[in-house]
Amino acid sequence: MRGEIMDAVLGRPITRERRLDKEVRCYDLLDSLGIEYWRIDHEPAETMDACREVDKKLGVTMCKNLFLTNRQQTDFYLLLIPDGKVFKTKELSPQLGVSRLSFAGGEHMEKYLDITPGSLSVLGLMNDTDGVVRLLVDEDLLAEEYIGCHPCINTSSLRIKTCDIINKLLPAMNHTMTTVKLCGIDAE
Repeated sequence: MRGEIMDAVLGRPITRERRLDKEVRCYDLLDSLGIEYWRIDHEPAETMDACREVDKKLGVTMCKNLFLTNRQQTDFYLLLIPDGKVFKTKELSPQLGVSRLSFAGGEHMEKYLDITPGSLSVLGLMNDTDGVVRLLVDEDLLAEEYIGCHPCINTSSLRIKTCDIINKLLPAMNHTMTTVKLCGIDAE
């Protein structure tokens, strides 16, 4: 499979072989909720360009997932925005009533979401049983029929209906979302 992106298949892998437990738990959760999803297995998608190729094959809009924190590192946020938008703390912070946001470290991502950098996605919220991480979704992403995300590992990607994420998945994970509006341009 090196360098090649496989075709999308409906549902979970046939076997657990070479699958991490956290990935299998994602499929178990989606299946238990009756959520249909298409999956592509691929080499680690560690760059936005690699993710774009996978998402093109899945037929979804690229979604950037950013893990943010306040200055004191006491509040954590998972921000989902369309690929073309630029994150600016001065644009988002006032919407949340937070003085300043920055990127949270990988150790916090692993602690709260059981995800390593490069694998961040909305599905990681299933591991946040204490509700520490607040989900933020850019309003433009909500207009998309599907969202692409990783099943807690960056060697597979899924296409899930946006309405299923909002109406089925988030309630099952005991999370809600806050809709935010980012203008998405780099105007310094």
